[in-house]
Amino acid sequence: MKTTIQVSKKTLQLLNILKERLSAKSYDELLRRMALEKLNITTSMFGSNPKLSSFREEEEAEFHEL
Repeated sequence: MKTTIQVSKKTLQLLNILKERLSAKSYDELLRRMALEKLNITTSMFGSNPKLSSFREEEEAEFHEL
């Protein structure tokens, strides 16, 4: 599902600079990265418990979404 957010022109300029510097493909990717970093959330916990069996690729993709 897509949505629209409203930001000022100055904020858009800052987002454009960050998007370029971080090589983000979209604003969504940029904002997600910044939010995860600020909230101190790791992007993946796979492999953190050696007692777990390996996941199949489909399972990892399913559980990787936030």
